[in-house]
Amino acid sequence: MSDEVPVAAEPLSRAHAHALRWLASLEDRAVPPRATAAEVAEGLGRDLPDGPTDAAAVVDLLAAASEPGLTAIPSGRFFGFVMGGTHPAALATDWLTAAWDQNAGLRSVTPAAMAVEDLAEAWVLDLLGLPAGSSVGFVTGGTMANFTCLAAGRDTVLRQAGWDVATRGLVGSPGVRVLVGEERHDSVDLVLRYLGLGAPEPVAADDQGRLRVDALRDAFARPDDRPTVVALQAGNVHSGAFDPFDEAIEVAHQHGAWVHVDGAFGLFAGASPRLRHLVAGYDAADSWATDAHKTLNVPYDCGLAIVRDPAALRAAMTLHAPYLLPDVLGDPLDKVPEMSRRNRAATVWAVLRALGRSGVADLVDQLVAHAVRFGDGLRTIDGAEVLNDVVFTQVCAAFGDDGRTRRVVERMLADGTAWTTGSTWRDRAVLRIAVSNWSTTDADVDRTLAALAEAAVD
Repeated sequence: MSDEVPVAAEPLSRAHAHALRWLASLEDRAVPPRATAAEVAEGLGRDLPDGPTDAAAVVDLLAAASEPGLTAIPSGRFFGFVMGGTHPAALATDWLTAAWDQNAGLRSVTPAAMAVEDLAEAWVLDLLGLPAGSSVGFVTGGTMANFTCLAAGRDTVLRQAGWDVATRGLVGSPGVRVLVGEERHDSVDLVLRYLGLGAPEPVAADDQGRLRVDALRDAFARPDDRPTVVALQAGNVHSGAFDPFDEAIEVAHQHGAWVHVDGAFGLFAGASPRLRHLVAGYDAADSWATDAHKTLNVPYDCGLAIVRDPAALRAAMTLHAPYLLPDVLGDPLDKVPEMSRRNRAATVWAVLRALGRSGVADLVDQLVAHAVRFGDGLRTIDGAEVLNDVVFTQVCAAFGDDGRTRRVVERMLADGTAWTTGSTWRDRAVLRIAVSNWSTTDADVDRTLAALAEAAVD
């Protein structure tokens, strides 16, 4: 073995040092960024250099110029949108994944990546109680997971109606009717547009955003000859509520529909014995989507597209080319829209291996316990009203009229103690808290509640 130091050693050493300083700063730094994109660009230098720059110097420049423009998303006090942190095992594994530089598309070319992916696939299905033998595609996130699953659903229901999308396209087809709860996530509408299916048909929801089964029955009772897909939801983005899977799936399957479950953050309720009742019956669906960087806390980007019938997923996604060296066991590129991709499954494997079955359940239970703590604490703040039943990781609150609620949202961002997001739910301005980070503590929740109490003072 050569004693020569690899050319990457110094830049990697600098990156390691900068990363550790960043992680050490999270406990005390303000959560919002301190600089604009324009200011960071000035620090980086706007002109492309005429010649080379030392790689280590490039790393130092990036770290120094970017630092004031970084948002402390990995902090235990980031409660905006639905963004998990990164578990240490997953972070370190992600670094190795980049260093190994394996194109995880072909089984025979990258066997180590395939071994990890096969295990991660089996463990995810087992952990969530989904049908063994289902196929899991590791995609970029929740949106592409929905896209991949609904592509399989679209092609399947049209094939059953005598139309082959792969050879004939959509023009002239019978079309596909897509029924969704009126409070589905916007990404579902987006991917339906990508898939050429147009706007879905909304089905009424209850006061927590759960699809109403009686309204679903009414929708099927209306004359419509098109094959049908029904998209259900595990975790409403505002209330955290779960659709009634048992009844809804039974109704949909009685009418020959493909049933998809969008569970970007809520699907992992199935990993917790305490919370599994929230997803009771979801295993009877045809496909499921989740975003592993949310509740499971792996780095960006990693979504899971899970399809009960592997042949349906392959039919929608696979690519045939003689130079690709296909394997008789199938290849990852048969299950996702991409030919080339990093080994995303490695970070999923790492978190599952590090936590084990009980540790994943504890992680999910802890996130929910923090959300409940937020709900209880908000109710003690003068003028605050918790608008949802806190059943999972989402809390929505109002502070009187819309104007006052928006002022509280603005004051929280200006204060910097925590990041909480403003939104609109059921025609009211709300402050929304999404608890998604493995590192959040009771102290983080209490600090945030104290800041909210201060922000609510007019």
